[in-house]
Amino acid sequence: MIPQRRHRSFTLDSNLHSPERRLIELRMEHADLDALIDRTSQESPMDELMMRRLKKRRLALRDLIARLELTLDPKEPA
Repeated sequence: MIPQRRHRSFTLDSNLHSPERRLIELRMEHADLDALIDRTSQESPMDELMMRRLKKRRLALRDLIARLELTLDPKEPA
């Protein structure tokens, strides 16, 4: 009985660190940044430096998402 529990927890742990899960987390973070940028841009005294940093982080996330998507689903046959 105990070895089955260890195996099951190992399976759950490996799913927590899977590339698919990482992709979902990155997409969620990107969506959160989009919403934050939209809200911040509507404020009257807008902090330009913070906006540049947020947009730079959003762009970096988009690039990371694109690379991970290519790794998971390559366009060319291997």
